[in-house]
Amino acid sequence: MTVWLVGAGPGDPGLLTCRGAEVLATAEVVVHDRLANPALLDLSPPEALRVSVGKAPGNVEMDQEQINAVLVEHGAAGKRVVRLKGGDPFVFGRGGEEAEALMAAGVPFEVVPGITSAIAAPAYGGIPVTHRGLSTHVTIVTGHEDPTKGRTDVEWEALARVGGTLVILMGAARVGDIAARLIAGGRSPETPVAAVRNGTRPDQQTIRGTLATIADAAVRAPSAIVVGEVAALDLAWFETRPLFGKRIVVTRAREQASELRQRLEALGAEVLELAAIRVEPIAFAFPHLHRYAWLVFTSANGVRAFFERGLDALGVDARALAGLRLAAIGPGTAAALAARGLRPDVVPERFVAESLLDAFPAPGAPGERVLLARAEQARDVLPEGLGERGHLVDVLAVYRTVRTDPDPSLLEQVRAGEVDALTFTSSSTVTNFIEAVGEFTGPQPVVVSIGPVTSATARDRGLRVDAEADPHTIDGLVEVVAATLGG
Repeated sequence: MTVWLVGAGPGDPGLLTCRGAEVLATAEVVVHDRLANPALLDLSPPEALRVSVGKAPGNVEMDQEQINAVLVEHGAAGKRVVRLKGGDPFVFGRGGEEAEALMAAGVPFEVVPGITSAIAAPAYGGIPVTHRGLSTHVTIVTGHEDPTKGRTDVEWEALARVGGTLVILMGAARVGDIAARLIAGGRSPETPVAAVRNGTRPDQQTIRGTLATIADAAVRAPSAIVVGEVAALDLAWFETRPLFGKRIVVTRAREQASELRQRLEALGAEVLELAAIRVEPIAFAFPHLHRYAWLVFTSANGVRAFFERGLDALGVDARALAGLRLAAIGPGTAAALAARGLRPDVVPERFVAESLLDAFPAPGAPGERVLLARAEQARDVLPEGLGERGHLVDVLAVYRTVRTDPDPSLLEQVRAGEVDALTFTSSSTVTNFIEAVGEFTGPQPVVVSIGPVTSATARDRGLRVDAEADPHTIDGLVEVVAATLGG
């Protein structure tokens, strides 16, 4: 076993390297600091021990010697240990000290480089640290030296004469003094300066000025401060995305939330997962399929549960469905069938039970049987409507949705109206959300629903529905969120 010193990148979880994700997936112990995105912890096994060693100004959970001791202890015990560090372990990350401690203890280790904020934060702020005609070299320097060493190793006046681009990390508290010393060293007071705070994160903020004005620009930590002609470039892309700066709550079951989350994050949103429900497959007696002419699915959850608890459990494949015609309520359900190599015969134009009922063919013979695989609790529009049209319908409950207990701190933010929008993808997410949140103490956020049935449930539970997806799909939901909040 070994210890991996993994660079988590500057904040955007998508910037973690493939190697970093690979070792996290097998970790038994994850030792993480506060600058590593919490979403990355989900890449480790649920049973992995997670040790927070975060450091913030005035609040240190463990000093460096204690962190070293934790790594040595678990590494020497033969555990697979990941030390998850913000940025790159060897760029002002004290990874070298941790490597020295592991080497001294005879514990094998591996370094997995990460993307340093010195490069990534300016890039996300639209600033290339080198640029033809403006800067041929870049210097990365800390603005916060070890206060115990009794001296300074940074000669700011000398750095001023080096020219090119200067990227200063951990220098927000001293930016005025640093600017003054650079000017004293010969840099023009009009030299452009940009400070990118929380670089690569949804709350990123870029402040621009000059060496003469940056002291009064309210630069706050954590910021990557860029000094040089390139800081005047404004190749904005990250902060101009339509949902940048918006905080959007996804209430979908966690195992289903990834697609919606990724789509919203790609548009710049900060996505908060408040999983109001969990999908739980139900054990069921597998039916005699030869009795049926139709097999109907009303959700992708139903498809997954039917196969995983049915055909897969019996060790048979989709050939067992030969002779059956298939119906799906919408494209998401159809896609789940397609993943199993199946193409539905009927998919309605509008993705609600009433539309599926309208599109469903009349019985080909008297007493034609239909098997409806669905949730344990669902509206009876479809089975009753098919029965009225002459079909014999058997309802097979293959899964249920159960309420979860969301993060209390997130619930409080939602109650206080500290988010921009709530998204609902089913009636069950609405019902369980209301039971979890209760009453709003602040203004109700914008509510966006995936379709009319979900909207009706939301209104019945006292919510104001501001927008509804059309079409009633994840794509439609993302589009209407962007249109409603993106302005």
